[in-house]
Amino acid sequence: MLLFFLLGYYPWVLLLTWALSFYLTFIEAREQRLDGLRTLWWMLLVFFIHFLGYIALRAWVFIKRPAAP
Repeated sequence: MLLFFLLGYYPWVLLLTWALSFYLTFIEAREQRLDGLRTLWWMLLVFFIHFLGYIALRAWVFIKRPAAP
């Protein structure tokens, strides 16, 4: 996303997937009950590196989640 921001050209599919990943990041942060600073950190990560940031969030949640009994 940062590359497209610097170039000034945004394909509509990229914007749509960026908005979706941004929304899903917000939902995930709310479900994890993160404080405002951590939520902002994850949102900025997804904003700047798009899908890779969202994958990093999902991996962090998976590792953080306790094992099922």
